Amino acid sequence: MDSYLPATMGSLNLAEETQDPSEKISILRRVLHDPSSPSWLTLSIKELAIVYLTEQYMEGNRAVDLFSLLTHLRFFFSLIPTDQTVDVMRRVIDSVGAIPGSSDLQITICKDMVQWARAERRRFLRLRLERRLAALLEENKEYSEALALLNSGLIKELTRIDDKNLLVEIHLLESKLHFSLRRIPKAKVAIKAARTAANAVNVPLAQQGAIDLQSGILYAEEKNYNTAYRYFREAFECFSFLHKYDPREELSLKYMLLCKIMMGEAHHVPRTISCYVVPRIMTCAGSYPNDLTPDLAVMKAVADAICRGSLKLFKIVLKNYKPQLEEDPIVHGHLLFLHGVILEYKLRRLVEPFSRVEIAHVSELIELPVDDVERKLSQMILEKKLGGTLDQSGCLVIFDDPKTDALYTSTLQTISNIGKVVDSLYARSAKIIA
Repeated sequence: MDSYLPATMGSLNLAEETQDPSEKISILRRVLHDPSSPSWLTLSIKELAIVYLTEQYMEGNRAVDLFSLLTHLRFFFSLIPTDQTVDVMRRVIDSVGAIPGSSDLQITICKDMVQWARAERRRFLRLRLERRLAALLEENKEYSEALALLNSGLIKELTRIDDKNLLVEIHLLESKLHFSLRRIPKAKVAIKAARTAANAVNVPLAQQGAIDLQSGILYAEEKNYNTAYRYFREAFECFSFLHKYDPREELSLKYMLLCKIMMGEAHHVPRTISCYVVPRIMTCAGSYPNDLTPDLAVMKAVADAICRGSLKLFKIVLKNYKPQLEEDPIVHGHLLFLHGVILEYKLRRLVEPFSRVEIAHVSELIELPVDDVERKLSQMILEKKLGGTLDQSGCLVIFDDPKTDALYTSTLQTISNIGKVVDSLYARSAKIIA
């Protein structure tokens, strides 16, 4: 074991003046080994030493050493309040997450600390660690495991102790997990519970913005884009009032533009961008159109393609901005749905005058590849959105709309009425006999 150094500002200054990273780490570790009786000052010095030591390990990508540091600090955690313990653990775990390829280790560390908190019977610390563990599992796309952790008693325990602030975070995370697993009704129930808990306490603006953002996503999933737009606007305003830039500010604006497009108001997108874009979300603009960030540029390009009524241009936009779209499956899914709706509408309009038409000719008219047109026509025929068939000569044969015989409908209605009369007479006769 290294000899210790006194937990004083002089020791920290010595570490700061040292240029050699290994020597600096050694000094900071020796400060943590100071066995003198704990006081407010020595604990504060040691907490600063932990911050500096964490930064050194992170700069050197030493994730395993950060794990060892948390294990070594368990005695120190018993001397400081729970809130400070949570802050220190969060800082170390975040530092591990900043090291490439360490997501699994981050989860392992969190699980280990949960077990330690459980053994030490530090209930409030354990609850916060379990919440963090569930969030890490969600980031790692382990949705079922994260949901199982929440449902294993965490939500009930928080409800019982009435910790509203943490309950808001848990219900919000629960909604995200259900949404990722495509359980939309359960996701809506969870976000409603989060909103109810948030109404009972003063939640931070960032938290309120997160709730509004998730609410908008759920309404958009149900194709209620008008309501979704209002929630996204509320979320944008919450994030825009924060002193520090939050990426969700730009995300909220992107979803606002998506709703405008899906509501058939693509022509309003440029004006919406000019009204809501602020300088602090332009830092990653680069060489994109009109100096917009990549995410906003793709929405403007889609809106422009729709305003021009060009499916060919729409498809080019989806191809050119494929990396940005694949990073956000929500936007990608809605735009693919919109592309399909517009394509169906245009195909029906194009083939309407014909009784038989070559697929190649339709492809030329709509300016899309023959294979894409043939695939979409086949889908429309199977879904009974178009009456017709594709023959082997590469033509679409369109059937005439079947005319419904009025006599057939009248006969069915007459039979139904006779059945009701017979049932009524039977009921009356049964009463008379009784």
